[in-house]
Amino acid sequence: MKIRAAAHVHSDWSYDGSWPLRRIAAWFKRAGWNCVLTSEHDKTFDSARWHSYRKACIENSTNNFLIVPGIEYSDPLNVVHVLVWGDIPFLGRGRKTKELLQEVNEFQGVAVMAHPSRRQAWQQYEHCWTPLLLGMEQWNRKVDGVAPSPEAIAIIKQNPRLLPFVGLDLHRVNQFFPLSMTLELSGGLVEDVIMDYLRERKGRALVGGIPINCFSEGILYRTVRGFESVRQNIRKIIQSI
Repeated sequence: MKIRAAAHVHSDWSYDGSWPLRRIAAWFKRAGWNCVLTSEHDKTFDSARWHSYRKACIENSTNNFLIVPGIEYSDPLNVVHVLVWGDIPFLGRGRKTKELLQEVNEFQGVAVMAHPSRRQAWQQYEHCWTPLLLGMEQWNRKVDGVAPSPEAIAIIKQNPRLLPFVGLDLHRVNQFFPLSMTLELSGGLVEDVIMDYLRERKGRALVGGIPINCFSEGILYRTVRGFESVRQNIRKIIQSI
């Protein structure tokens, strides 16, 4: 069974999110997704709230649509963010990245470095993180706009073990974009099966159905980078008025 998953989605369980879980499930299901991988900010979570949140995700899932609960962890300076999924404990706020990644692996969770271009987080990347990470967001809709991150592309090329990831970083509907992770599942649509497939690096990042590597170089890359440059210039003009 091939499933289409939207990664890095925030609900109103995040302090800056606006959509309840039930609306997220209904909206993405209508739009053709089978699953969302949520990533709520660690800022307002603790162990008890994480337990309640996992329960809420189960309650808002169905046989044909799954909400996989996750946390977006921030480092002490709020520069490096890591998306973490898996049936593991809440690991605390403001964690140093290497220590966090080591714990994620000890608990057999999966971790993805989020939006490396935000606040130049890519400059903090350490190669010792590579074996501890599942992947890196090559394209984050909220931070990168309508083109992938050139910094992420460079790091992934240097570290081919990293799985290219795409994330919406969705807090509200204007951040929607056709970025998805696809998985070929032989088991049911349940969290454990999806985690197993991610650990085996079987996920593929797609942009409107086109593999992400097609946007890493060549004409498609130059085209979307050009669109993003124009979009940013228009945005600056509007903000200056």
